[in-house]
Amino acid sequence: MVKISVLQHAPSTHLPSRPGDPVPTSRNLDPLMHPFSRARERTRALNAAKMDRLFAKPFVGSMEGHIDAVEVLCKKPGSLNTVASGSWDGGIIVHDIAQRRPLRQLQGAHKGKVSGLCFAEGDRLLSCGVDSNIKLWNLAADGDGSTSSETPLNIFPGKSPFNSIDHHRSGPIFATASNTVQIWDETKSAAVSNITFPTSTETITALRFNLSETSVLGSIGSDRTFTLYDIRTGKAERRVVMQMRSNSLAWSPTFPTTVLLASEDHNLYTFDVRQLSAPSQIYKAHVAAVMSCDWSPTGLEFVSGGWDRTVRIWKEGHGHGPEVYHTKRMQRVSSSIFTNDARFVLTGSDDGNVRIWKAKASEKLGIVTARERAAIEYRDSLKDRWKWDSEVGKISRSRHLPKPVYQAGKLKNTMLDARRVKEERRRKHTRAGENKPKAERKKYVLAEQS
Repeated sequence: MVKISVLQHAPSTHLPSRPGDPVPTSRNLDPLMHPFSRARERTRALNAAKMDRLFAKPFVGSMEGHIDAVEVLCKKPGSLNTVASGSWDGGIIVHDIAQRRPLRQLQGAHKGKVSGLCFAEGDRLLSCGVDSNIKLWNLAADGDGSTSSETPLNIFPGKSPFNSIDHHRSGPIFATASNTVQIWDETKSAAVSNITFPTSTETITALRFNLSETSVLGSIGSDRTFTLYDIRTGKAERRVVMQMRSNSLAWSPTFPTTVLLASEDHNLYTFDVRQLSAPSQIYKAHVAAVMSCDWSPTGLEFVSGGWDRTVRIWKEGHGHGPEVYHTKRMQRVSSSIFTNDARFVLTGSDDGNVRIWKAKASEKLGIVTARERAAIEYRDSLKDRWKWDSEVGKISRSRHLPKPVYQAGKLKNTMLDARRVKEERRRKHTRAGENKPKAERKKYVLAEQS
């Protein structure tokens, strides 16, 4: 008998892995067989980058109802379409994003502006304002389908105006920011404890509970500080003083030790709380104070809103070149959040509108077939592979900016270049040159206290 070796192929490699998927195709990668494959691939990458910019239409819609600036936004944990907004007119509106309609309107919930909102367990909402009151609202619908009355379930009076509020992830406690950090229990009418740093004379402007280590609390203050507290000991554990004041903070949902700060000096900073002597990353693109920031649920992106009337979406670890959103009517952006599915971004601005944006500007809304999904993934891989090409990279990076923002950016770059030249000359011609130049990241933290 003659033994004959036969080529055998597994049928699974030639069949779709799932119903509806495209049939796998075999490719001969021999460059001698396809001498122009690289040129064709570059052309496809260029076309993919052009299509991405051509179909970039990020604005989805706006939700009206407020008659003054929208100061604060908060999303309901575990819900994809429920968001609450508070305004300078003292009103609170709970929105349904999917249907773009208000679920609940609380006109005159506070006297003066609403400075803080957060959802509690169940269909309940906590709000605080400059009228020195904290109010607990019931948002659940009654048996007949109507919502409860506009009377709060409970009112917690304070001694000074409140600037921010945040609820514990699992327990019935919440924290407020005023001239001190106060811990409250939902079942008691007075604050359980007051936490201050021993040498502090600041006003606390914002605070947030850590999403993983829920007994750790972070706050920012008017004296340019970022402080860490432990509610188990009732003490301020660590504190850093920065060059300029921070306006907002957010804890990363995937890295519990990472915190994001939005600063008055036009930058955003990420810190690892285990090493607070310098920021781990600096994000530079805004041309005015950054007023708000929020992480995507994936922890790979975050959004920021600024005094320069633009919204920027950043990739974590990339300090330059964010996505930029703007409209002619949108004024200064004072609040911005990601939705819980990471597909949309919501912003509140001084013109009283809550706007909905796509997190990815060219993403198609609606049903995407398996064939379309495969084509989208192929185009994305092409853009990533050819992003170092001059033409492909230029098209992918270029963004249209309003003329005032563009001119302010040019002026800011001129000033920074002049400052850099001045420092180089000082080191070259004076005794300052005997010392090593200070690293850029080391310049923003002035002192660390514990």
